[in-house]
Amino acid sequence: MIRVALVDDQFVVRAGFRVVMEMADDIEVVGECGDGRSAVELVERVRPDVVCMDVRMPGGDGLTATREILGRARGTRPAILVVTTFDLDEYVFGALEAGASGFVLKDTAPDDLVDAVRRLADGYGLVDQAVTRRVITEFARRKATRGGDTRSRGLLTERELDIVRLLAQGMSNVEIAENLVIEASTVKSHLGRVMTKIGVRDRLQTVVWAYRNGVVTP
Repeated sequence: MIRVALVDDQFVVRAGFRVVMEMADDIEVVGECGDGRSAVELVERVRPDVVCMDVRMPGGDGLTATREILGRARGTRPAILVVTTFDLDEYVFGALEAGASGFVLKDTAPDDLVDAVRRLADGYGLVDQAVTRRVITEFARRKATRGGDTRSRGLLTERELDIVRLLAQGMSNVEIAENLVIEASTVKSHLGRVMTKIGVRDRLQTVVWAYRNGVVTP
């Protein structure tokens, strides 16, 4: 069962999300609140697998809450799915840089929202299709962080680095496997080890890490 927490300042929005989530047999809503500060306390108390997080809320915004939740987490960190009416670049990039695993708009179809929660719970990050290309293009334009995470990068083998580079191009496991002439299961195993080494929980944050640390050059 996937444990989900809902964070949004509008009660009617939370109620709608709860109805959508609880229609799925494999999802359980374990808590909800209406601001970022309460979200940090809620996550520590109920330990959800996925947090559906609004961005703009009185009493603490979602991006700040995301940073604090992930920074304070012990053991397996929850996946943060930012759900908002805003698709402005500053919110998309801010969410990803804060450590969010995914970003979708509030007008996303119910089935797509449930699918997003499932994907994040399985370790697959995602961004709403309406903004995916813009996000990846912007990350590609950005310069690598000076110095970067050289310690973690040094732990990766050449094969793992090759896989990360292809992942950053938007390739699936099957496409990466075909490109490198290996099995898709081998790609999945390599990516699991990569995420453990660099300290991220999903594919999307692996791509963010790759751009930040010069593994993929703009």
